[in-house]
Amino acid sequence: MSDFEPDARLVEDSYPVTELPLCQLRLMNDARFPWLVLVPRRRGISEVFELEDAEQQQLWREASRIGRALKESLGGDKLNIASLGNVVAQLHVHVVIRRHGDAAWPGPVWGQGEPEPYDLDALATMRDQLLAQVEGLELD
Repeated sequence: MSDFEPDARLVEDSYPVTELPLCQLRLMNDARFPWLVLVPRRRGISEVFELEDAEQQQLWREASRIGRALKESLGGDKLNIASLGNVVAQLHVHVVIRRHGDAAWPGPVWGQGEPEPYDLDALATMRDQLLAQVEGLELD
């Protein structure tokens, strides 16, 4: 895992939050939506089925537990978990809290309007909230 690097587009569009047992957890730089990305720290993987069975289970465990914690702490009407990979082929899973009337509702968040980057204070606050939520989770 030491040679893992997230795709340059993910690095450009998001901020690292922490390392989970399988994934790097990143925060998308769009304050319109509570939006995380889980990137399995496996080189050369673009599809879920390319992971070992235990890693597939771990990916789902991390996505669902992070999603539940995010929804419980920040509220929201719907939790979206998706892996698309049409623009960035490297396997990554989006975890997004949606709210009725948000900037893209009811459509997908991808490609809707212009992202609203976090200012440094809001970024630090969101990162601290996320880290507090992750600390209490059993992810193994």
